Amino acid sequence: MSAVCGVVLAAGEGQRLRPLTESVPKALCPVGNLPLLDHALRRLAGAGLSGRGQVAVNAAYLAEQVVAHVGDRAHLSVEPDGPLGTSGGVGRMKDWIGGRGALVGNADAYLVDPVREPGKDIAALLEGWSGETVRMLTMPCRPGETGGFSGHRFAGFSLLPWRYIRDLTDEDSSLVRTVWRPAEAAGELELIGYEGFYLDTGTPADYLAANLHAAAGGSLIDPSATVTGEITESVVGAGAKVSGSVTRCVIWPGAVVSPGEALAGVIRAADGLTVAA
Repeated sequence: MSAVCGVVLAAGEGQRLRPLTESVPKALCPVGNLPLLDHALRRLAGAGLSGRGQVAVNAAYLAEQVVAHVGDRAHLSVEPDGPLGTSGGVGRMKDWIGGRGALVGNADAYLVDPVREPGKDIAALLEGWSGETVRMLTMPCRPGETGGFSGHRFAGFSLLPWRYIRDLTDEDSSLVRTVWRPAEAAGELELIGYEGFYLDTGTPADYLAANLHAAAGGSLIDPSATVTGEITESVVGAGAKVSGSVTRCVIWPGAVVSPGEALAGVIRAADGLTVAA
């Protein structure tokens, strides 16, 4: 198999998740008490890709937070004038990619932890790869869903050969336009089926659903949280204080649920912001 690096796209503004993302980049929003970006980095590590030489992360919106969070765990590509789209983000990293293929994932993609469902992981993208085709992790389209690829929808990760990457620019564009559709037209797009759980966490409803899935029908409570109230099927972050009741909620690190409050189906942020899902 050709040499491969990993790329996590974390530059987006997360407009559909607002107001949650007004002060926190979407890539750092926690799912199951782990930032989405860390889920992606852990998944790449499971495929044998880790460290600044093998993994890159791009940042644009609230970039300083992403840069500080990543630290020296990956190469960083900052887009100072705003997000360049999925294609522009990869194109800006061409010198770093340097002739390798790239396993590219969206930071906001939530896929089930492979520990919970062995064999249902991005590793299938790499198995038997010739280094010439474009591969895409996919699931069947939902009823009535359009815009997919031969009846399938993208599931967060794709594998790009260098011969497609080398022609990308750092202009704002999408991989759909510059890589996936051209590869499909050339008969060079391989759809790799994913049988696990996948969600694009772009909306509050899907973000909550991802957290509830991570909780596996119960509750995930960080050991540093203080809980004197009732918690049902919820995720409670580090340093949170829950004195009221929460049902099917996400309580962010440092957030407070006061005595007498009864929350259901919401996300509560550290500054008191509460977003219904």
